[in-house]
Amino acid sequence: MCKRFVAGSNGKCKFAEEENNGVPGHINSLKLWWRRTLVPKYLHAASMNLNDLYSKALAFEFLSVEEGMHLYEHAPLTELMYVANELRKVQVPHGKVTWQIDRNVNTTNVCIANCKFCNFFRVPGHAEAYITDIETYKKKIEETIRWGGDQLLLQGGHHPELGLEFYTTLFKQLKALYPTIKLHTLGPPEVAHITKLEKSLPGSKTGTHHEVLKALKEAGMDSLPGAGAEILIDRVRRLISKGKCGAQEWLDIMHEAHKLNITTSATMMFGHAETLRERFEHLEKIREVQSRKPEHAKGFLAFIPWTFQDVDTLLAKIRGVHNLTTAEEYVRMIALSRIMLPNVKNIQASWLTVGKQTAQLCLHAGANDFGSIMLEENVVSAAGAPHRFTYKSIQEAIKEAGFEPQLRNQQYEWRALPEVIEEQVVDY
Repeated sequence: MCKRFVAGSNGKCKFAEEENNGVPGHINSLKLWWRRTLVPKYLHAASMNLNDLYSKALAFEFLSVEEGMHLYEHAPLTELMYVANELRKVQVPHGKVTWQIDRNVNTTNVCIANCKFCNFFRVPGHAEAYITDIETYKKKIEETIRWGGDQLLLQGGHHPELGLEFYTTLFKQLKALYPTIKLHTLGPPEVAHITKLEKSLPGSKTGTHHEVLKALKEAGMDSLPGAGAEILIDRVRRLISKGKCGAQEWLDIMHEAHKLNITTSATMMFGHAETLRERFEHLEKIREVQSRKPEHAKGFLAFIPWTFQDVDTLLAKIRGVHNLTTAEEYVRMIALSRIMLPNVKNIQASWLTVGKQTAQLCLHAGANDFGSIMLEENVVSAAGAPHRFTYKSIQEAIKEAGFEPQLRNQQYEWRALPEVIEEQVVDY
C-alpha cells in the first residue's frame, strides 16, 4: 500500500490509501518524500493567516524564514507597504528622509577574489592595475570637501601584497592630513583577506579578526561598511564570489566589529543565483548577529538591499545570469527588509541600482534613507548602474516623494548643509 495526498470533503487535506498496482519503487519513494517534506511545508503555509503575520510584524516580533516567504509570495504589495511604513513611523518618528555626501575611493583595483559579477578588478600584473597614491587621495579629498562631503568610503580589492601595515599607515596619513574626514573603510571580506595575510607572516601578533579590526580602528577606521555580503549562503557564494570569505566568517567579523564598538552596515545583493528562501535566510542571519551585539554597541546602523547589475559580467556571459528584478519585486524586498529586521533602525533604498522613481516608492514602503550621492563610484557602475544625483537633485527627489530631506553623517547624526558648497558636475 502507498498513500496519496487528496482533498477531503471538509476542504482539509488528508492522505488516502491506494494499492501499488505495480508502480515502480522509486515512484513510491518519491511520494513518500513528498509526504514527509513538501506536504508539511504546504500545510504550514496554508495555516498562515496574513492578518496574523501583519500583527506579529507590527508588534516587532521576529518572523521566521517561512513566514517572510509567505508574505513575499501572498501578501498584496499595498498591504506590505502599509505594514512596513507603520514600522518606519515607530522606528524613525521624525519622518524625514536622510541622505549623505561622501565619495567612494578605491585603494586599489588589484584583486584575486575573482567575483563573477565584478568588472572593476584587475589581476596582479595587469597593465591597468593601480594602487592609489597619497597625492591622488589629497586631490580627491579636497574635491570632496568642496562638494560638501565629510567622508571617504574607502575600499579596494584583495591585493595579495597589501597587508595590515599598508592600511594602518594609509589611515594614519589621511587622518593626519584631514582630521575631520571620516573613514568608512574596507568590508568583512577585506578584513578576512588582511587577517589571512597577517597569519602568514612569521612572528605576526595580529592573526585574528579582532586584532586586525582593533589595529584598523586605532589607525583611523571610523566605521565598517557591509560590503561583500552578497547572499550569506555558501552555495551562492561558491557560484559568484568563491575567492571571498564564507558566510559565517563575514558574520563573525561583523560581530567582532560590534564588540569593538565599530558601527557597521549590512547589505544584500540579490537578483542573480539565489533562491527566494536564501534571501530570507540572509535576512535572518543579519538579524541574529544584530541581536547578539553588546548593549553599548550600535551594531548594524542600516540595511541596504541592492540588485545585481549584469552588464558584461562573467555571471551574464558564462552562466547566462541576468538581473530580471522588477520594480515591484524591489519594493517588496524593501518592505520585507523592514518587516524582517525589526532590530535594524535604518533601511536604505538603492537608487544607484534601481533608479529614482523606484527608490522614491520605497520611501512609502519602509525605507527611510536615500544613502549617499556618491561623488565617485566605480565598482557597481562598471557593471551598468547608470543613475546619479547631486546634492541638489537628491533633495528634490526626496521632496517629490513627499518627504523632508535631512543631510546626515555615517552615524546617522544630522548635519547642516555647508554654507559654502559647490554642486558637482556629473559626467553621465
